[in-house]
Amino acid sequence: MSDYQINNPATGELEATYPTATEQDIQQVIEQADNAYQDWRQVSLSERSALLHKIADSYLERQDELARIVAGEMGKPVAQAKGEIGLVAEIYRYYADNAEQLLAPNTIDVDSGSASVEKRPVGVLLGIMPWNYPHYQVARFVAPNFMAGNTIILKHAPQCPKTAEVIADMFKEVGVPKGVYNNIFATNEQAATIIHDKRVQGISLTGSERAGQAVAKEAGGALKKVVLELGGSDAFIVAADADIEQAIQGAISGRFGNTGQACNAAKRLIVIESVYDKFVEGFTNAVSNMTLADPLKEDTFIGPMSSKAAAVNLQAQLDSAIQAGATVLVEGGMEKDKPGAWFKPAVLTDVTESMDVYREELFGPVAVVYKARDVDHAIKIANDVPFGLGASIQTQDAALAAEIADKLEVGMVTINAPSGTEANTPFGGVKRSGFGRELGTLGITEFLNYKLIRDKS
Repeated sequence: MSDYQINNPATGELEATYPTATEQDIQQVIEQADNAYQDWRQVSLSERSALLHKIADSYLERQDELARIVAGEMGKPVAQAKGEIGLVAEIYRYYADNAEQLLAPNTIDVDSGSASVEKRPVGVLLGIMPWNYPHYQVARFVAPNFMAGNTIILKHAPQCPKTAEVIADMFKEVGVPKGVYNNIFATNEQAATIIHDKRVQGISLTGSERAGQAVAKEAGGALKKVVLELGGSDAFIVAADADIEQAIQGAISGRFGNTGQACNAAKRLIVIESVYDKFVEGFTNAVSNMTLADPLKEDTFIGPMSSKAAAVNLQAQLDSAIQAGATVLVEGGMEKDKPGAWFKPAVLTDVTESMDVYREELFGPVAVVYKARDVDHAIKIANDVPFGLGASIQTQDAALAAEIADKLEVGMVTINAPSGTEANTPFGGVKRSGFGRELGTLGITEFLNYKLIRDKS
């Protein structure tokens, strides 16, 4: 039975199954990508840019259709899916418009002659992408490497085969040469085969810690460059002077957007004790009033989780915390009498260092609130996890925000808004959240050959 299936998370119904690649398919796609690279690397930036703009246009033209496919595959509410698709168009346009500048050579001041560093493509790249933002996470890997002159083999998440096919079709329809972008319904074992093929020069994975460890091991054994964007347990720090209503709204969107299934979601709300009661009252009231609804309805904010398996795993983490002594502020959990993967939002407090969930990632609609004595205590709590993706700070004091931001062990800090993403700003973390960066000026630097040209004549 194929791993690539559409199991509608709202209904629990198996709607489609897609055949897994054969070994012949794997070899053919690698050869196709490698052959395409020989020509694609010579294509002008202006030609690549024009194609990327056409892809952006196609995304906007098909926004409603693409959003509905996403909703049916992994349960994202269509309004949020449309927002994701709009961001994808921005990413493609950003690199289409800025690649010439970003890829310009760097001149080095030398005593005699001249020296410059040219930025050249490296070849075939493998992208291994997740289900939670099935268009955005492809775009942030593909857009810069497309413009750099690399070619792409894309292994999408098994939950999103229709989206995977549609993306490949869009590249083909706008005239991208055969072999530049290749979709493959590969197994994990076949992905390892691709990684070890000598024609493949780099790998980018967005996914879980476990997936990151597996891919990093294979890439290390093959001596291949790898970029890993893994899990997160982002802190959302509410200072004593914060605008509490704004902080509550930011915490709601930051924790429960995409039904809480985002690596940079506001998973840990750390509140200074002088405003703790006020924040908690407003936050728990808002969460208590949330309703689960059909992801195909335009006004839905919380839909189902991506799969029954994901919901079961989150329920086990929630149960573990409660059994270990955590306090339930808002009672939630799986709606076991309904088909599909429905999970009511929950809020916990009194989670202590002795509990497993203190340092685990809760990938779904469960928020944990911590009371901090002061700013130093808040920073200590924020840093006391194995992850280091992002964090958010709520304060009206710019100097305090800068002080806290400087001490947080993360790759991204957002002030007075929940963590987010933009086409022109880098995305990535430290510690067990992975390494490397995507988007912005840094996103195009990961898979390049920085070639020194030194003329001593």
